[in-house]
Amino acid sequence: MDLEIVCDCLEADWKTVAETLQRVGMSYFAPEVHRRAFEASDPVVFVYREGRLIGFGRALSDGEYQAAVYDVAVVPEFQRQGIGRIIMQKILERTAGCNVILYASPGKEGFYRSLGLRKMRTGMALFRDVEKMGDGVFTD
Repeated sequence: MDLEIVCDCLEADWKTVAETLQRVGMSYFAPEVHRRAFEASDPVVFVYREGRLIGFGRALSDGEYQAAVYDVAVVPEFQRQGIGRIIMQKILERTAGCNVILYASPGKEGFYRSLGLRKMRTGMALFRDVEKMGDGVFTD
C-alpha cells in the first residue's frame, strides 16, 4: 500500500478528522476544534493514501521527559492494515526519551501493549463532560 506520512497540519482535512473520530466511536468535536487541538500538539501524524486522509494521531509533549498521546484513529475500512502501528511508531520516535501515557479505547489495550506500552496501576481523570467520556468506561 502506497502511503504518505505527513508530520504537520498544513493540508489536514478537519472535517474528515471529526468524522473519523465519530465513526470509530471516539470523542469528537467540530472540525475547527480539532484543528486548534492538533495545531497546539507536537508531534502530529497524518497518513494519506492516494490523497485521502485515512489515519492520524497526535501527542502533547514537553520534548524532554513527558508525552501524552491522543486521537489515534484509522478510517474503519483501513483498520488492521498496520496504519495505526505506523502512526504510533512515528509518535513514539518523535517522543523518544519521554515517558508516554494514553488512555486506550476499550478493547484496544492489546494493540498498545504490542507497541511496548503497559497498563498503569494508578491514574486519575477529571472529565468535564462525563456523559461524553462514558461514565464507567474510563473511570470508576
